[in-house]
Amino acid sequence: MADTQNLVLEHLKAIQAALADARERDEELLARMASLESAMLSVKREMLHGDEVDARQQVSLDSIVRRLERIERRLEITD
Repeated sequence: MADTQNLVLEHLKAIQAALADARERDEELLARMASLESAMLSVKREMLHGDEVDARQQVSLDSIVRRLERIERRLEITD
């Protein structure tokens, strides 16, 4: 009977150790996922900033084109 109890205790200890290892891996993976999510948000912010800069540059370019067309009309320059 004592042998059976010892065997059960050994198995339970092995199961507890395996669960502890699994929990440790889970915590590491969750931390890594959080880090990746943070990095992805940073990349998205950078992309949005780039889009904003592109939009401002396009507005400026459109303004320059309109001014150039107006100057060409006044000087009667045509292609």
